[in-house]
Amino acid sequence: MTMTFKTISVIGLGYVGLPTAAMFASRGLSVIGVDVKEDAVARVRAGEAHFVEPDLDIVMRAVVTAGNLRAVTVPEPADAFLIAVPTPIRDDHTADVSAVESALASIAPVLKRGDLVIIESTCPVGTTARAAEQLRRARPDLSLPDDAPEASDILLTYCPERILPGQTLRELVDNGRTFGGLDRRSALAARDLYTLFARGPMRMTTAPTAELSKLVENAFRDVNVAFANELSTVCEALGLDVWTVIDLANLHPRVNILAPGPGVGGHCIPVDPWFIHEALPEQTPLIRTAREVNDRKPHQVAERVVAVAERYRDPTIALLGLTYKPNVDDLRESPALQVARDLAQREIGRLLVVEPHVDALPAGLADRPRVELTTLQEAAAQADIVVILVAHNRFRSLDRGALSHKIVIDTVGLLTVPLVSM
Repeated sequence: MTMTFKTISVIGLGYVGLPTAAMFASRGLSVIGVDVKEDAVARVRAGEAHFVEPDLDIVMRAVVTAGNLRAVTVPEPADAFLIAVPTPIRDDHTADVSAVESALASIAPVLKRGDLVIIESTCPVGTTARAAEQLRRARPDLSLPDDAPEASDILLTYCPERILPGQTLRELVDNGRTFGGLDRRSALAARDLYTLFARGPMRMTTAPTAELSKLVENAFRDVNVAFANELSTVCEALGLDVWTVIDLANLHPRVNILAPGPGVGGHCIPVDPWFIHEALPEQTPLIRTAREVNDRKPHQVAERVVAVAERYRDPTIALLGLTYKPNVDDLRESPALQVARDLAQREIGRLLVVEPHVDALPAGLADRPRVELTTLQEAAAQADIVVILVAHNRFRSLDRGALSHKIVIDTVGLLTVPLVSM
């Protein structure tokens, strides 16, 4: 039987939670967004997103004006609760799920019989089962699916997000969804909820299978990028162009090498593979090695810049891009930012930073001497060394002729001329 939901509560109004809340609200549901950050809540109340995402502000203004989305700092009763909070790694590469645990603790007092709880945050395998244990301790008056399968008071499902910043709204609708219920009834309820806006293929499975599948998605990409990044260091040592080598290798119908870069960033790929390795270190040497290869890459890029900077008495170095991927303002785990901070700390020269998606230098750069945020034109004109760290569309207008007498380190292949078929 299809379940109906009138009020949805989204815990965590970040890059995943806020667009998800806006999508549900756009379908006429009453959505309560919850976040501990008062500035984020204030922006949502004003009908604004607190980060850059194409078209999100348009949807936000509409749903807030209509009264379908409101923001608070303390959870209120609802029919369904979606937890979309960060799950970073600690310095020792172990998973930090404290935000998920805090979210569960915050909603426990307002849960009632028939409510659905969904965890979207990327988590280690077993997190959903542990969430049931936590809720059982907090609310012994309510049964969970592992207490009474197919007859519990509270439904609990793991539904991992699968979106790309910069294309979030489209991917929320079009991408496939996996519903890992602690029982089938929980998975069905979650599926019914997401069909209110999602149109991609939907699959139901167990909670641990869904948890691992999310981690595997990002570990797969991490391993493949690590191969490309390692290949880039091989080509550099041999004096070859890695982009040409990859283009030629990819002519093979069963080869698809991904693009190298200055490292791997974002909220998923640099983090999630460690969750698998933490659980089974002896069985995952490849996953660990891939992480180490990608984590080394920003340092390797910085060392390459230092090496060429030694040719100058006091070089001016342009760093193009700080975000973790093109055309967004997201700095999370950004390898470009790591390179910039490394070079700023070494004080090897004057650094001209170009990042069109931020208004001010972030921590680690703003307080460093001889580091300034400037325009592409000014940086290209004044620099002795130009380091391209992010392939922003705005950088594609770079005058290649103006770079002819400069040292250019292109870590993303922005200036590479595509091969021509003959």
